[in-house]
Amino acid sequence: MIVLLLYLPKIKLLMFELPTTIPIQVNAKLYLKDPNSSDLGIKIVSKSIDLINAIGFEDFTIRKLAQAINSTEASVYRYFESKQKLLLYLISWYWSWMEYRLVFATTNISSSKVKLERAISLITDKIEHDEKYNYINLKKLNSIVFTESTKSFLNKEVDKENKLGAFSEYKKFVEKVSDIVIELNPKYKFPNMLISTVIEGAHLQHHFTEHLPRLTNASTKEDHIQLFFSDIVFKSIATTKK
Repeated sequence: MIVLLLYLPKIKLLMFELPTTIPIQVNAKLYLKDPNSSDLGIKIVSKSIDLINAIGFEDFTIRKLAQAINSTEASVYRYFESKQKLLLYLISWYWSWMEYRLVFATTNISSSKVKLERAISLITDKIEHDEKYNYINLKKLNSIVFTESTKSFLNKEVDKENKLGAFSEYKKFVEKVSDIVIELNPKYKFPNMLISTVIEGAHLQHHFTEHLPRLTNASTKEDHIQLFFSDIVFKSIATTKK
Protein backbone atom coordinates (compact mmCIF):
# COMPACT_ATOMS: atom_id res chain seq x y z
CA MET A 1 0.00 0.00 0.00
CA ILE A 2 2.84 2.39 0.79
CA VAL A 3 4.35 1.80 -2.64
CA LEU A 4 1.04 2.59 -4.34
CA LEU A 5 0.72 5.84 -2.45
CA LEU A 6 4.22 6.88 -3.40
CA TYR A 7 3.43 6.38 -7.08
CA LEU A 8 -0.16 7.62 -7.02
CA PRO A 9 0.33 10.33 -9.72
CA LYS A 10 1.28 7.64 -12.22
CA ILE A 11 -1.30 5.02 -11.32
CA LYS A 12 -3.64 5.81 -14.23
CA LEU A 13 -0.90 4.94 -16.69
CA LEU A 14 0.55 2.01 -14.80
CA MET A 15 -2.67 0.19 -14.07
CA PHE A 16 -3.53 -0.11 -17.77
CA GLU A 17 -0.13 -1.27 -19.01
CA LEU A 18 0.24 -4.95 -19.80
CA PRO A 19 3.33 -7.11 -20.18
CA THR A 20 3.87 -7.73 -23.91
CA THR A 21 4.33 -11.45 -23.30
CA ILE A 22 0.66 -12.17 -22.53
CA PRO A 23 -0.80 -13.97 -25.58
CA ILE A 24 -3.87 -12.27 -27.06
CA GLN A 25 -6.43 -14.84 -28.18
CA VAL A 26 -8.48 -14.33 -31.36
CA ASN A 27 -11.21 -16.60 -32.74
CA ALA A 28 -9.49 -19.07 -35.06
CA LYS A 29 -12.41 -18.94 -37.51
CA LEU A 30 -11.34 -15.44 -38.55
CA TYR A 31 -8.17 -16.64 -40.28
CA LEU A 32 -7.12 -19.51 -42.51
CA LYS A 33 -3.62 -19.71 -41.05
CA ASP A 34 -2.56 -18.22 -37.73
CA PRO A 35 -0.60 -15.05 -38.57
CA ASN A 36 1.44 -15.52 -35.39
CA SER A 37 2.86 -18.73 -36.84
CA SER A 38 5.28 -17.06 -39.27
CA ASP A 39 7.23 -13.90 -40.02
CA LEU A 40 5.05 -13.33 -43.09
CA GLY A 41 1.86 -13.56 -41.03
CA ILE A 42 3.24 -11.04 -38.55
CA LYS A 43 4.15 -8.71 -41.43
CA ILE A 44 0.64 -9.02 -42.85
CA VAL A 45 -0.98 -7.96 -39.58
CA SER A 46 1.53 -5.23 -38.78
CA LYS A 47 1.50 -3.64 -42.24
CA SER A 48 -2.29 -3.93 -42.59
CA ILE A 49 -2.62 -1.75 -39.47
CA ASP A 50 -0.24 0.80 -41.00
CA LEU A 51 -2.14 0.83 -44.30
CA ILE A 52 -5.70 0.92 -42.96
CA ASN A 53 -4.73 3.71 -40.58
CA ALA A 54 -3.09 5.67 -43.41
CA ILE A 55 -5.63 5.28 -46.24
CA GLY A 56 -8.83 4.00 -44.63
CA PHE A 57 -10.56 0.64 -44.98
CA GLU A 58 -12.43 1.57 -48.18
CA ASP A 59 -9.19 2.20 -50.10
CA PHE A 60 -7.33 -0.65 -48.45
CA THR A 61 -6.92 -3.73 -50.66
CA ILE A 62 -5.13 -7.06 -50.42
CA ARG A 63 -3.15 -6.05 -53.51
CA LYS A 64 -1.86 -2.89 -51.81
CA LEU A 65 -1.01 -4.90 -48.71
CA ALA A 66 0.91 -7.48 -50.74
CA GLN A 67 2.89 -4.72 -52.44
CA ALA A 68 3.66 -3.09 -49.10
CA ILE A 69 5.17 -6.31 -47.72
CA ASN A 70 6.91 -7.23 -51.00
CA SER A 71 4.87 -10.40 -51.35
CA THR A 72 1.98 -11.72 -53.43
CA GLU A 73 -1.77 -11.49 -53.03
CA ALA A 74 -1.90 -15.28 -52.95
CA SER A 75 0.41 -15.35 -49.93
CA VAL A 76 -1.89 -12.97 -48.04
CA TYR A 77 -4.96 -15.02 -48.96
CA ARG A 78 -3.33 -18.06 -47.34
CA TYR A 79 -3.87 -16.25 -44.02
CA PHE A 80 -7.09 -14.28 -44.57
CA GLU A 81 -9.80 -15.03 -47.12
CA SER A 82 -10.77 -11.36 -47.51
CA LYS A 83 -9.96 -7.87 -46.31
CA GLN A 84 -13.17 -8.00 -44.25
CA LYS A 85 -11.89 -11.04 -42.34
CA LEU A 86 -8.60 -9.24 -41.78
CA LEU A 87 -10.46 -6.24 -40.33
CA LEU A 88 -12.48 -8.56 -38.10
CA TYR A 89 -9.24 -10.14 -36.90
CA LEU A 90 -7.75 -6.74 -36.01
CA ILE A 91 -10.90 -5.58 -34.21
CA SER A 92 -11.19 -8.87 -32.34
CA TRP A 93 -7.53 -8.67 -31.31
CA TYR A 94 -8.17 -5.18 -29.95
CA TRP A 95 -11.14 -6.23 -27.81
CA SER A 96 -9.30 -9.27 -26.51
CA TRP A 97 -6.44 -6.96 -25.52
CA MET A 98 -8.93 -4.56 -23.93
CA GLU A 99 -10.37 -7.41 -21.88
CA TYR A 100 -6.92 -8.17 -20.49
CA ARG A 101 -6.47 -4.49 -19.68
CA LEU A 102 -9.82 -4.41 -17.91
CA VAL A 103 -8.94 -7.42 -15.77
CA PHE A 104 -5.54 -5.95 -15.01
CA ALA A 105 -7.05 -2.57 -14.06
CA THR A 106 -9.76 -3.96 -11.77
CA THR A 107 -8.09 -6.92 -10.06
CA ASN A 108 -8.02 -6.62 -6.26
CA ILE A 109 -10.31 -3.58 -6.38
CA SER A 110 -13.20 -4.07 -3.96
CA SER A 111 -15.16 -0.93 -4.85
CA SER A 112 -17.56 -1.45 -7.75
CA LYS A 113 -17.62 2.31 -8.30
CA VAL A 114 -13.84 2.48 -8.71
CA LYS A 115 -13.88 -0.54 -11.04
CA LEU A 116 -16.52 1.11 -13.22
CA GLU A 117 -14.59 4.39 -13.25
CA ARG A 118 -11.52 2.53 -14.45
CA ALA A 119 -13.53 0.68 -17.08
CA ILE A 120 -14.95 3.95 -18.44
CA SER A 121 -11.45 5.41 -18.51
CA LEU A 122 -10.27 2.44 -20.57
CA ILE A 123 -13.17 2.77 -22.98
CA THR A 124 -12.87 6.51 -23.52
CA ASP A 125 -9.10 6.99 -23.47
CA LYS A 126 -7.32 7.54 -26.76
CA ILE A 127 -3.82 6.15 -27.12
CA GLU A 128 -1.64 9.13 -27.98
CA HIS A 129 1.77 7.48 -28.32
CA ASP A 130 3.09 4.84 -30.70
CA GLU A 131 2.97 2.11 -28.08
CA LYS A 132 3.59 -1.43 -29.25
CA TYR A 133 2.41 -4.83 -28.10
CA ASN A 134 4.96 -7.03 -29.84
CA TYR A 135 4.40 -6.13 -33.52
CA ILE A 136 1.03 -4.35 -33.03
CA ASN A 137 1.10 -0.55 -33.14
CA LEU A 138 -1.51 0.21 -30.48
CA LYS A 139 -1.97 3.87 -31.36
CA LYS A 140 -2.77 3.02 -34.97
CA LEU A 141 -4.98 0.08 -34.03
CA ASN A 142 -6.81 2.26 -31.50
CA SER A 143 -7.44 4.80 -34.28
CA ILE A 144 -8.71 2.06 -36.61
CA VAL A 145 -11.17 0.84 -33.99
CA PHE A 146 -12.46 4.37 -33.47
CA THR A 147 -12.97 5.06 -37.19
CA GLU A 148 -13.47 1.68 -38.86
CA SER A 149 -14.94 -0.78 -36.33
CA THR A 150 -18.58 -0.11 -37.26
CA LYS A 151 -17.77 -1.44 -40.73
CA SER A 152 -17.10 -4.79 -39.13
CA PHE A 153 -20.77 -5.21 -38.17
CA LEU A 154 -22.82 -2.62 -40.12
CA ASN A 155 -22.99 -4.77 -43.25
CA LYS A 156 -25.09 -7.51 -44.86
CA GLU A 157 -22.79 -10.29 -43.64
CA VAL A 158 -23.13 -9.48 -39.93
CA ASP A 159 -25.39 -12.45 -39.07
CA LYS A 160 -23.15 -14.91 -40.87
CA GLU A 161 -20.04 -13.47 -39.23
CA ASN A 162 -21.74 -13.43 -35.86
CA LYS A 163 -22.41 -17.18 -36.15
CA LEU A 164 -18.68 -17.66 -36.71
CA GLY A 165 -18.03 -15.87 -33.42
CA ALA A 166 -16.49 -12.83 -35.09
CA PHE A 167 -17.73 -10.50 -32.36
CA SER A 168 -17.19 -12.75 -29.35
CA GLU A 169 -14.30 -10.69 -27.96
CA TYR A 170 -16.29 -7.47 -28.20
CA LYS A 171 -19.29 -9.13 -26.52
CA LYS A 172 -17.13 -10.51 -23.70
CA PHE A 173 -15.68 -7.07 -23.01
CA VAL A 174 -19.15 -5.48 -22.93
CA GLU A 175 -20.43 -8.22 -20.63
CA LYS A 176 -17.51 -7.84 -18.22
CA VAL A 177 -18.14 -4.11 -17.86
CA SER A 178 -21.89 -4.75 -17.64
CA ASP A 179 -21.24 -7.13 -14.74
CA ILE A 180 -19.57 -4.26 -12.89
CA VAL A 181 -22.67 -2.13 -13.51
CA ILE A 182 -24.82 -4.88 -11.98
CA GLU A 183 -22.46 -5.10 -9.01
CA LEU A 184 -23.05 -1.41 -8.42
CA ASN A 185 -26.81 -1.58 -8.97
CA PRO A 186 -28.42 -5.03 -9.32
CA LYS A 187 -31.75 -3.38 -10.24
CA TYR A 188 -30.43 -1.65 -13.32
CA LYS A 189 -32.14 -3.19 -16.37
CA PHE A 190 -30.01 -2.06 -19.31
CA PRO A 191 -26.30 -2.71 -18.57
CA ASN A 192 -25.36 -4.09 -22.00
CA MET A 193 -27.21 -1.31 -23.80
CA LEU A 194 -25.56 1.28 -21.61
CA ILE A 195 -22.01 0.01 -22.06
CA SER A 196 -22.24 -0.67 -25.81
CA THR A 197 -23.69 2.84 -26.24
CA VAL A 198 -20.80 4.32 -24.26
CA ILE A 199 -18.25 2.45 -26.36
CA GLU A 200 -19.67 3.42 -29.74
CA GLY A 201 -20.46 6.94 -28.54
CA ALA A 202 -16.92 7.47 -27.26
CA HIS A 203 -15.54 6.37 -30.62
CA LEU A 204 -17.77 8.86 -32.41
CA GLN A 205 -16.88 11.69 -30.06
CA HIS A 206 -13.15 11.13 -30.63
CA HIS A 207 -13.79 11.18 -34.37
CA PHE A 208 -15.90 14.35 -34.10
CA THR A 209 -13.26 16.03 -31.95
CA GLU A 210 -10.67 15.54 -34.68
CA HIS A 211 -12.79 16.05 -37.79
CA LEU A 212 -16.22 17.58 -36.96
CA PRO A 213 -15.67 19.66 -33.82
CA ARG A 214 -19.02 21.47 -34.04
CA LEU A 215 -20.72 18.14 -33.27
CA THR A 216 -19.01 17.82 -29.91
CA ASN A 217 -18.07 19.81 -26.83
CA ALA A 218 -14.97 17.72 -26.25
CA SER A 219 -11.51 19.23 -26.13
CA THR A 220 -8.24 17.67 -27.21
CA LYS A 221 -6.66 19.12 -24.06
CA GLU A 222 -9.04 17.70 -21.44
CA ASP A 223 -10.80 14.41 -20.70
CA HIS A 224 -14.22 15.78 -21.65
CA ILE A 225 -15.25 12.54 -23.34
CA GLN A 226 -14.48 10.52 -20.23
CA LEU A 227 -16.25 13.06 -18.01
CA PHE A 228 -19.30 13.12 -20.28
CA PHE A 229 -19.76 9.36 -20.40
CA SER A 230 -18.99 8.93 -16.70
CA ASP A 231 -21.76 11.41 -16.01
CA ILE A 232 -24.18 9.48 -18.24
CA VAL A 233 -23.30 6.09 -16.77
CA PHE A 234 -23.47 6.96 -13.10
CA LYS A 235 -26.62 9.07 -13.45
CA SER A 236 -28.32 6.29 -15.43
CA ILE A 237 -27.43 3.68 -12.82
CA ALA A 238 -28.58 5.97 -9.99
CA THR A 239 -32.10 6.32 -11.44
CA THR A 240 -33.07 2.77 -10.40
CA LYS A 241 -30.88 2.38 -7.34
CA LYS A 242 -33.56 3.05 -4.76
